[in-house]
Amino acid sequence: MPWISLVIAGLLEVVWATAMKQSNGFTRLWPSLITLGAMLISFGLLSWSMRALPLGTAYMVWTGIGAVGAFLAGVAIYGEALTTGRILAALLIVSGLVLMKLSSP
Repeated sequence: MPWISLVIAGLLEVVWATAMKQSNGFTRLWPSLITLGAMLISFGLLSWSMRALPLGTAYMVWTGIGAVGAFLAGVAIYGEALTTGRILAALLIVSGLVLMKLSSP
């Protein structure tokens, strides 16, 4: 269950990062509220997951899901560049996440 909560927390990190972009510096109400709500739930689930998972593992997986997810959201929603270097960087992050999961107790 801690791993499921951690993955959901990571996905909510993507939600709040995307909503934050849409909030235009917290000048738009609904995206700002979505940002704050998703942040609170994401942090709460991360905190809950850390009761059973090592700090380094939990934090790395959470930020990794957020980083790769935000990269994919940027490409899909905002038309950001999908270059070889950016794809390689995302693959390296995913590789690190898999290795961290495999080496965790």
